[in-house]
Amino acid sequence: MSSHGFTQEMIRARVRELGDWFHNMNLEGVETAPDHFLGDYPAVKWKAFSHVIPKDLSGKSVLDVGCNAGFYSIEMKRRGADRVVGIDPDPAYLAQARFASEVCGVSIDFRRLSVYEVQRLKEKFDLILFLGVFYHLRYPLLALDLLREHVVKDMLVFQSLQRGSIQIEVLHDDYPFAEEAVFERAGFPRMFFVEKSYSHDPTNWWIPNRSCVEALLRSASFEILAHVEKDIYVCRKAPGSKPVLPYPFRSAE
Repeated sequence: MSSHGFTQEMIRARVRELGDWFHNMNLEGVETAPDHFLGDYPAVKWKAFSHVIPKDLSGKSVLDVGCNAGFYSIEMKRRGADRVVGIDPDPAYLAQARFASEVCGVSIDFRRLSVYEVQRLKEKFDLILFLGVFYHLRYPLLALDLLREHVVKDMLVFQSLQRGSIQIEVLHDDYPFAEEAVFERAGFPRMFFVEKSYSHDPTNWWIPNRSCVEALLRSASFEILAHVEKDIYVCRKAPGSKPVLPYPFRSAE
């Protein structure tokens, strides 16, 4: 029996009870999704960008947006973060996250919220993890605006599925109405709209190319500090500028 009162058989039984897991996590020797189609995910993703997260997060607060089963939230606590909040609109994922954190012996505040409700937290965080959520959103740019306005104190780590060209087109600030050719260039920012389903997932709504990701982040008043791996960006609030939020999402401050 572990120091937290769980035997392997107890963990294995509870993992089964909690349904299908998207995060493969090693809970006292029990893997939650050993046959994941992406391999040992998200551990393989974490290895690709873990070096850009401070190894010592003492005194810091972290918000994990779309926390799923809590893999990244738990990693933040392992790095000493004082406070970690994980939000997700899916109660099944939150049940998995609460169990995983209990087995791992870490205290995390998991809440059932969508990214469109972050203002309800009434708190700003030193580090925001916004990983694997953007392309599942019907209103993605609104989500970025809301994050920056309401919860980002300093840093944002952003990840999104990308498709299309990886080229970056150097664009002018404006073009005449008659200009059409620029939209045909491979490196022009664009997002592909998925009307029905992609990869058997009807929640895959908008899939940007690389140029679009970077343009969206700038548009939401984030400064890109580092492009890590192919689809992960480390950002901070761009000084002196704020996004224009549409009514009724404008801050009352």
